[in-house]
Amino acid sequence: MNPWHVILNPAAGNGRAGKRWERISRLLQEAGIEFDYTMSSARGDATNIACTIIEQGCRRIIGVGGDGTNNEILNGIMQSGASAGEVTYGVIPFGTGNDWIRTHKIPKNTRKAIQLIKAGNTTLQDVGLVTYTDDGQQKERYFMNVAGMSYDAIVTKASDERGILASNKILYLYLVFSCLRDFIAPRGRVFFDGKTDEDNYYLINIGICRYSGGGMQLVPHSIPDDGQFALTLARNLSKPEVIRATPILYNGRAGQHPKVDLYHAKSIRVEAANGEPILVEVDGEFLGGTPVEFTLLEKALRVITS
Repeated sequence: MNPWHVILNPAAGNGRAGKRWERISRLLQEAGIEFDYTMSSARGDATNIACTIIEQGCRRIIGVGGDGTNNEILNGIMQSGASAGEVTYGVIPFGTGNDWIRTHKIPKNTRKAIQLIKAGNTTLQDVGLVTYTDDGQQKERYFMNVAGMSYDAIVTKASDERGILASNKILYLYLVFSCLRDFIAPRGRVFFDGKTDEDNYYLINIGICRYSGGGMQLVPHSIPDDGQFALTLARNLSKPEVIRATPILYNGRAGQHPKVDLYHAKSIRVEAANGEPILVEVDGEFLGGTPVEFTLLEKALRVITS
């Protein structure tokens, strides 16, 4: 079999990934894993690297980074033209959130993650394709974990603009509540599998996997290989209701709230109902706004799992 190709984001984990590359490479060698490697140098670079090496014949990729790195590499895999499941993706986690790995029970410990790659157990998971609007242009992005609209996307956008990472819990918590202070739930229409729902939405979440936002379970009913999205609609919660509801958003009981509805859907479209766009992020990456359409690609990604 051809060797693995490691795509390293040296900035991941607040720079820890780059500083520990020598140890990571030594552990890979000790495990008997043959590999080449490339370091990314800017946002979006990992997508171009993944696409290029696949076109050159690579079929086994290891990402060293967090959810953002995983998303970039996913987009390179999907854009490369390789058949569904043809490329195997393994992860050595070094992110700040590390939400996607929770579903696949990939350990954060570097040595254990490498042993998992060595063992070679794989599974196929679904992939989402989102079409959205940015600066008046229609664009596309693939995602592998959870997409968030309305308040989720507003916090993600503010985090990007202010340079506040989720790993800094105090600053990030301050950011979450400072955004809430001025937030007014936008009115939108959600079309899914022949149904139409219109309301003022605090959250609209579309899940393939289960965890986002540092362990929150906004889509607790998601299954990564069931051929459908998990859809969560949280309606116009008041600010005190949002604060009181926070614990159930982490422990998987979101559907028990009277203003939260859980659905499954093959395809989803979200439109603004009053002209004010509803924003969207995927896998923790802010994209743009409505109109937004989600399409599911069944079992399109082969990943190393426990």
